[in-house]
Amino acid sequence: MQQNNGLDKKQLISFGIFSMILIGFMFYFQNKNAKAEQEQLALDAKKTEQTAKAKVAATNLNAATVTSTSVQKVNLQNDELALEFSSVGGQLSSVKLNKFKAYGDKPLYLFNNNNSNYGFEFKDKSGKVFNTKDLVFAPQVAGNVVTLSSKVGNAVIQFIYTLKPKYALDFQVKTQGLASIVNDGKANFVWNYNVRGAEKGRSQEETHTEFSYAFNNYKDYDYDARSDMDEPDETLNWIGVKQQFFAAVIEAKNGFTKSKGNQEAIPEGEFLKKFNYDGQVNLAGNELNQDFTWYFMPLDMDLLKSFDKNFDEIIPLGWSFIGSLNRYVFMPLYDLLSSWGIAAGWAIFWMTIIVKLILSPVMFKQHKLSAMMKVIRPEIDEVNAKFKDADPMKKQQETMAVYRKAGVNQMAGCLPALVQIPLFYALFRFFPNMLELRGKSFWFVPDLTAYDDIISWGTNIPLLGNHLSVFAIACTIVILIYTIMTSGNIQQPQQEGMPNMKVLMYIFPITFLFFLNSSASGLSWYYFVSNAINIVIILVIKYFILDEKKIHAQIQANKQKEPKKEGKFQKRMREMMEKAQEQQKAQEQARNKRK
Repeated sequence: MQQNNGLDKKQLISFGIFSMILIGFMFYFQNKNAKAEQEQLALDAKKTEQTAKAKVAATNLNAATVTSTSVQKVNLQNDELALEFSSVGGQLSSVKLNKFKAYGDKPLYLFNNNNSNYGFEFKDKSGKVFNTKDLVFAPQVAGNVVTLSSKVGNAVIQFIYTLKPKYALDFQVKTQGLASIVNDGKANFVWNYNVRGAEKGRSQEETHTEFSYAFNNYKDYDYDARSDMDEPDETLNWIGVKQQFFAAVIEAKNGFTKSKGNQEAIPEGEFLKKFNYDGQVNLAGNELNQDFTWYFMPLDMDLLKSFDKNFDEIIPLGWSFIGSLNRYVFMPLYDLLSSWGIAAGWAIFWMTIIVKLILSPVMFKQHKLSAMMKVIRPEIDEVNAKFKDADPMKKQQETMAVYRKAGVNQMAGCLPALVQIPLFYALFRFFPNMLELRGKSFWFVPDLTAYDDIISWGTNIPLLGNHLSVFAIACTIVILIYTIMTSGNIQQPQQEGMPNMKVLMYIFPITFLFFLNSSASGLSWYYFVSNAINIVIILVIKYFILDEKKIHAQIQANKQKEPKKEGKFQKRMREMMEKAQEQQKAQEQARNKRK
């Protein structure tokens, strides 16, 4: 039978039909999105109207009215945080992290220019809703403490903020006489937050921006990157919004109940996502006297662990074994290398070499198997020629018999590939979330946690964006070279219609380019070094370690011995193939009888 070396006529037709369907879907969703945008505009207008009504109700309850002279700002500051408080709502109006900069060497603000507002929402005895964020407070500053007080009818509401070390701000809420206004025994903490971008790679940072929260007395952690969040049955110990390297978190000592929220991506501009959170707090005797704490912190593992509140789970290092691999292998290894004064890029280089040395026994077995496959290739080709018109199952059984007689275990080559999968995913999580790599330059790359864009242009190209990463190109080239060096041992399909495996293997590095182009350059650098080492290992094994003549002699000696006993997996595979062959024969006999 003729070997398929590319796309046949049927495949081209299938590709054309698929393309037409894809274009149809694009037009459909484009119209659908336009309709959704109109509905969203109407919904936003309705929300604005409701907010305006709520503000009128709140202003009527508050003894003071908001004027330009009544808006006062007071400040607290230490080495870590610079905070500004507004008399309107008694809330934080600005939060700046002093030890860090946003992309472009700009000051790093989490709250600023009205991108965040929060308050406690109450329902009075007449059924009207009012929120503390709409009230006017009188501020007082004493050392590291800011006290903001407001009168609502006969009630007094106090917010007491105390600036602490380690990026913490204690937040006490005290009321007196609130029971004369409300009687439903609960209040809702409402937080609206438009997250401002702080990193170079917008798409990567947006992916890492999400809700994070702990419950079950800080023992359990969860995150929510979906559009809606709903936890009606859990009491949250803290709720936060994390970005790629920073987080704003509020902890409730008595917990938040009946929590719900939503998030929405913002396509362009300085903001990444809009977050809205609503959680209930219980009143004691219809008075709110509870303690909260705000945390505005970098996602540094040692810092997060020091709080003992499960904050370290905020860093998305991966689930189960993947997360453990990052926590107990890659992070300590990188910290050890960098503690010796090695620059970040070279620390990644040596980390790659150490990982390769650890995996060298497994990799050696893979390359030895590759050499053995090359030696017995003529015999495999002979079997394919002999049984070219035979049943495919029969041909496969004869091929497996050749491997078994030669003492070659095909499945042994799967182990290195299986080992690489968790390593790849762990490193995919490691590089974009490692705070210690943020802002660290290497050669022409200013930040190893973001892509390099030496080659860039003005317009946006699908899949590529507006740049081409040099590290991604270099990584793609070495993967292609490695593929060419190893693809000679791949057995080509003998049936018509089956895809050419070599072609697919060459396509993979090209698709990898699009993936790495917008990923952390540290990841591209790691895989460049890793695949370059693979090439060196193949050359060393081929020319200095493995002797093909000796391997051929060993295979011939294996043939003189009794074939190796089948493993359980091989036995199951053979039995499945025999059963499938019997079923196929039975079907053919049944068809012949009908004729």
